Formats: sequence, C-alpha cells, structure tokens
Amino acid sequence: QVQLEESGGGLVQAGGSLRLSCTSSGRPYSNYEMAWFRQAPGKERILVAAITLGAGSTYYADSVKGRFTISRDHAANTIWLQMNSLNSEDTALYFCSVRRDPTSDYAYWGQGTQVTVSS
Repeated sequence: QVQLEESGGGLVQAGGSLRLSCTSSGRPYSNYEMAWFRQAPGKERILVAAITLGAGSTYYADSVKGRFTISRDHAANTIWLQMNSLNSEDTALYFCSVRRDPTSDYAYWGQGTQVTVSS
C-alpha cells in the first residue's frame, strides 16, 4: 500500500509563489513516476506536472510551463512543485499521485492540498 503526504498549500496573492511537497511511503521503491494534478471547483482533475523518479524526465501542462518547476529526491521518494507567478486560474485543490510503471494508471493519490490565489 502506498501512502502520499502533501504539504505546502495556502493563500497567496497573484504574482506570488508557493512550494508544494509530496512524500511517498509504503513500498516506495516501486514508484516509477510521481505527479501533481489539480482540480478547480466544477472542473475536471488535470495533470499539471510529472517527473520520473529515475531519469528525472519532466512533463508540464501548457498552462504552467515557464512558471512551475517539478523536482524530486529519488532516494527520499519526495517531489516538489515550485509555483511562481501564480494567478487566479491556479486556484485549485492540488493532488500528488504515483504510478508504478510507464503503462499503468496513476493509482495512488494524496488527500490534496488547497492553493488559493487572490487577485
């Protein structure tokens, strides 16, 4: 069983920054990729950024490219999401997730951390 613990959300003014963190425990040696998703009220959950724990390959949604940076500590099974130049459209509940190999779905989820950007 995999557990994910997120932290770092909060309230920030537009143009500000936040840093989210997520640590995986419970057989973390099997993790292939970790990612951040977000879900705004009334909208679907979307993939924001992802990183492979071994090679460190990254993916970003177009809406966050150049503003968000995902990083990882493979040994600690921890990822971070540095979010800069935040705007109101970034307001959402942010979830950390894990998948065990390139062909599997994201099957494990954290409880979510709220990010609210005030204009």
